[in-house]
Amino acid sequence: MKRSLIYAVVLTLSSTAIIAPSYASARTDDGRVPHLDGNSQFPPTRWGIFRHTFRLHVPQNSKAVTQLLVKVPDNVTISKNIQDIDVVDEKGQKINTNVSVNGKTILLAFAEPVAPNTKFDIDLNKIKRRNLGNGSVYSFSAREVGIDAEIPIGVAWFRTY
Repeated sequence: MKRSLIYAVVLTLSSTAIIAPSYASARTDDGRVPHLDGNSQFPPTRWGIFRHTFRLHVPQNSKAVTQLLVKVPDNVTISKNIQDIDVVDEKGQKINTNVSVNGKTILLAFAEPVAPNTKFDIDLNKIKRRNLGNGSVYSFSAREVGIDAEIPIGVAWFRTY
């Protein structure tokens, strides 16, 4: 009887530790590569129309960012209306961005490169999420001034429960 009770408690505690509304990779150093800041926001329900928000940080020692690519998970449908994607700085001011959506990839091309030591939010509005699988991953890449290659900068994933 005690053994069953212990197993039940361990299972309950591990389940609650695993089930959280959002996870994002975040680097603690203020290095040379832009990264997710760990403040991703996902609604905790299985399906519907939502807004997903990601905070990115261009560190002081980094180069300015010219483009950002967001790869969207398979069980998420993004709005084809580019007005449903907002990029705003810490003060809530809109950052001038050319947005294009190609399948499951969002390309954010900044009219003026995002300067180092800047934090900004990407709001994906009117996201439709289907309940397929136990979790989904957004992956982010950036292009910096003077570098033509895509630099992977992090992932953010949400769990459905």
